[in-house]
Amino acid sequence: MTLYVTSVTVTGGSSAHGRATGRAVSADGALDLELRLPRELGGDSGGPNPEQLFAAAYAACFQAALSLAARRHHLDPSSISVAATVAFGRDPADDGYQVGVDLVVTWPDADPDVAARLVARAETLCPYTKMSPATISLAVDGPV
Repeated sequence: MTLYVTSVTVTGGSSAHGRATGRAVSADGALDLELRLPRELGGDSGGPNPEQLFAAAYAACFQAALSLAARRHHLDPSSISVAATVAFGRDPADDGYQVGVDLVVTWPDADPDVAARLVARAETLCPYTKMSPATISLAVDGPV
């Protein structure tokens, strides 16, 4: 059962490293921004790039899934933070491109066993981890 549908169209710009620059606009106009290549790929870093947007969406989705799991166990999720690192590179299997995702979940003062169980549950709830599995590490002693 579909709960939400959105659409974003990218136009203009140029393509380098198999990635488009240009303007990304959502159908409802809530998102409207210029995509730029990062300096590491020959760009000017003058705006967000697709990997940054993907990292933000992935971290937000996983944080929401973990917060839901925590609330279902009567725990306060307000101190949970999720940092997503997205790596863009070559796929040695076909010389195409691939992305890898590393998540660092920080949950200060959480019981490590409970937090680990709920992180595992969040992996099953978060559609991003189903689409693109991540390497996940958990810090319960404070910020990493």
